[in-house]
Amino acid sequence: MTDPVPVADLVDQNCHGILRTELGLGTFEARLTAARAPAAPGTTFFDTQTGFAVRRWCPPLLGLEPHCPPARYLARRRELGVAETARRLLRATGVSAHLLDTGLPGDLTGPAEMASAAGSEAREIVRLEILAEQVADTSGTVDAFLANLGEAVHAAASSAVAFTSVTRAPDVRPAAPEPPGPVRVRAAAGRWLARREAERRAVRRGEGSRGEGGGAPAEPELLDHLRWSAVACGLPLQLRAGPGGPARLADFAAATEGHGCDLVLLHGYPYHRQAAALADRHPHVYADLGTVPARTGARAAGVLAEILELAPFGKLLFSSGAQGLPELHLVGARQFREALGRVLGDWVADGAWTRSDAARVAAMIASGNARRVYGLG
Repeated sequence: MTDPVPVADLVDQNCHGILRTELGLGTFEARLTAARAPAAPGTTFFDTQTGFAVRRWCPPLLGLEPHCPPARYLARRRELGVAETARRLLRATGVSAHLLDTGLPGDLTGPAEMASAAGSEAREIVRLEILAEQVADTSGTVDAFLANLGEAVHAAASSAVAFTSVTRAPDVRPAAPEPPGPVRVRAAAGRWLARREAERRAVRRGEGSRGEGGGAPAEPELLDHLRWSAVACGLPLQLRAGPGGPARLADFAAATEGHGCDLVLLHGYPYHRQAAALADRHPHVYADLGTVPARTGARAAGVLAEILELAPFGKLLFSSGAQGLPELHLVGARQFREALGRVLGDWVADGAWTRSDAARVAAMIASGNARRVYGLG
């Protein structure tokens, strides 16, 4: 039997806060996957790789046997309460630093609460689209909005550890290979602000349901302006490619080379080989291992090995991508440790690697690369 290579300290370079409220069985189950609809009638999301991983790793930390029935697990969770459950699970992850994208809606903990519950360092990742919405709410004109937006991006760069951009719409290009001109940016901003105001008026008349905010910018030129403004700040920029995978970011990756901004391609699975290839091609591009371990479960080692075939080891970063449930933070960390340890252990057993080299690479991927990219201590 292969002797796995130990993986110690982790830096979770992209995750989200956890819910402050108690959940029923149905609500808990719905948060196990990224599905946008309920499970098919007569089925359950516990019957997924993520569901089985939660039942494997989490019950023992709450005083139950592994793979206990979901209803029993949720009952024990309620006995302990949200805060104690979160503390037990988060502190068992072995994550020393959490980098939190704070742009998700809902009653989620922020960096300070995450640090307290997990006993870790926690830093903020600023979502550009949400920042634009916040600025729009306090700017009366197009010119004021654009001026305030520039100031807000630079102010965020002074305290945040990174920016992220998350628009997923398949008809919106992920990032343009050059900054748009000021005339186009101003026109795009005007269209978006006018649409927001029209939606608000419709809500006040009882004719709409969007509520305050009107949604993140869907104007391509305004989104491009946001991303290129972030590039100019020099902080790392995390990008989700959306439908079609990271190959859609190839032109932007080539255009931003030499600008002093690292690009981190988030959650590329099942297009993980595309992300690894871009990281190999460009010195400033990194591939996030993201939700691979949690989503692929027992197959995590095989998928991880595919990424390691293509990308330089100094260009790979661990993250859980977890949101809402502390269980997902734990599963992401445990599955990653086991998968990486198994892959590297097999290569040591085959004589392809020395054990000391395997341990060094494990430390790079688990935490060292992230500490370098994000300037962590």
